[in-house]
Amino acid sequence: MTHLYLIRHGEAWANVKPIVAGMRGDQGLTPRGVAQAERLRDRLARGELQADVLIASTLPRARQTAEIIQPALGLPIIFDDDVQELRIGEADGMTNQEAWSRFGVPNFDAEPLRPIAPGGESWGEFTLRVGRAFTRITSEHAGKTIVIVCHGGVVDCSFIHFFQMPSLVLPPTDFHTRNTSITHWEYVNRRARDLWRLNSYNDIAHLHDIGAIESLRWEDTELTGDGHPATPVPTEE
Repeated sequence: MTHLYLIRHGEAWANVKPIVAGMRGDQGLTPRGVAQAERLRDRLARGELQADVLIASTLPRARQTAEIIQPALGLPIIFDDDVQELRIGEADGMTNQEAWSRFGVPNFDAEPLRPIAPGGESWGEFTLRVGRAFTRITSEHAGKTIVIVCHGGVVDCSFIHFFQMPSLVLPPTDFHTRNTSITHWEYVNRRARDLWRLNSYNDIAHLHDIGAIESLRWEDTELTGDGHPATPVPTEE
């Protein structure tokens, strides 16, 4: 039986500043993000899951998270470009305000096939890449327990992929995956056929006393005439 655990990275500087962060703009985890990953490491060290494979996105915030939890799982890390967050091309390293001023505010509802910036991915291209990665990884490691340290968008895509939702448009629901949360999918035989079953989503039991705060989601940032975000910065207690 195949088990797939998706872990979002800890709080990153890109979440806090905020920066449109690909490989160039990603400055790794904040001190809070490190603490979140350490809490997850301590939780996993108690033997909650016996993983066979540990895979991580190559972006620094995911790489650092994987390196922190790796001792608890006792596995080598397999770095995989295909479980990176949506690729943002020439916007990489810019502040949200700079990127939106230069390339326009992203609107995946209205334009799901337009990339954020030249050289980046559209929503449709992103979901296709991640869906292919899930198919490849779960086929290569069928019957094993797989842990992937990745990104909120990749976790979003898991719902689209495994529930076979339309992938060229944004889903009609909103996901808000917390930092270092665990999402658990299991491959089971039900109704005389093999199906993916969602066992848990947004499991952050290890953060009960330090919280899961994300200062801003880049896709919620719009510009007013004076160049400042039009939407308030949300906080999560």
